[in-house]
Amino acid sequence: MKALVTGGCGFIGSHLVKKLVEKGADVTVVDDLSAGDLTNLHDKGIQFRAVHPGLIEQFFAKDSSLKNDVIVVTADFVDPSFLQHFVTGEYTHVFHLAANPRVEYSVQYPAISTEANLMKTVELLSACRQMNIEKFVFSSSSAVYGQHNDDIISIEDSSDTNPSSPYGLQKLACEMFMKQFSDLYNMNIAALRFFNVYGPGCFGDNPYATAIAAWCDKITKNEPLRSDGDGNQTRDMVYVEDVAEAMIRFAYDHKEKGFVVSNVGTNYSLSNNEILGHLRLKFPDISVVNAPERPGDVKHTLASIDRIEKCLNWKPSTSFSEGLLRTLAWWGLNEQDA
Repeated sequence: MKALVTGGCGFIGSHLVKKLVEKGADVTVVDDLSAGDLTNLHDKGIQFRAVHPGLIEQFFAKDSSLKNDVIVVTADFVDPSFLQHFVTGEYTHVFHLAANPRVEYSVQYPAISTEANLMKTVELLSACRQMNIEKFVFSSSSAVYGQHNDDIISIEDSSDTNPSSPYGLQKLACEMFMKQFSDLYNMNIAALRFFNVYGPGCFGDNPYATAIAAWCDKITKNEPLRSDGDGNQTRDMVYVEDVAEAMIRFAYDHKEKGFVVSNVGTNYSLSNNEILGHLRLKFPDISVVNAPERPGDVKHTLASIDRIEKCLNWKPSTSFSEGLLRTLAWWGLNEQDA
């Protein structure tokens, strides 16, 4: 496999890159480092070489000793210099994770985030149609489902989509383009609807961090934890390494042709208050401040994972308590830090 991973220096992307390397894949990452960081690869023991997009052709032509290294092109994935290399690079698989993934940001900046999340994805798909790509694996989101009702129900892959944020709409529009590209150009595409991904490597020091990462960051700084709304909203929390494994399975083992969508979650949900309860057991002195409910946030997420279980024999292997312990360890946290 010769794989391209967009956003491969990010939280989920770097875990995926590690698994691809372990399976012997030839991996190139393209990441503009606006959200990702080279330390995400370094911390996982991945040997890599960074290259500017304008020098990529000379870089590959000059150095033939790169077969065991991940090449990291520090650019936007639609940079013309990179795309020129990509369409002639004999890639077999594309894992597309690069995006601006925050719901709140998309509500504040719908035009900017649509350009990043939708239009650039269509440009990448257009480049892929020129090549004999075996599989295009896309990181979609449970945000495509939006608000269903206040009941906590398991969402099927075939459930109605009704995005309540520009981010969810952008992901759904990407899926629609992918279905059309698959129909028109015989591309094999898997859109994986991630639910709430957490784990080591997710930084928490920005306004758009995931809740667990943001709370861990506050604990390390002995600052109050922010809880949005009443805290009763529930989330299907899926561990990042399980998500990376699902992407690997779709790339290597999924034989269905054409376009397919699949949930990637756990079929188990926790409320924010319950997650805070887990943290209070370890850090009894933490304080919590309440904040208004965030616009565009859904009340409940809970994934049905019947499809991925049946077609790939995949199910998450990491319980929430185990995943939380691993996450806290990455942050250097233990009970004495509270």
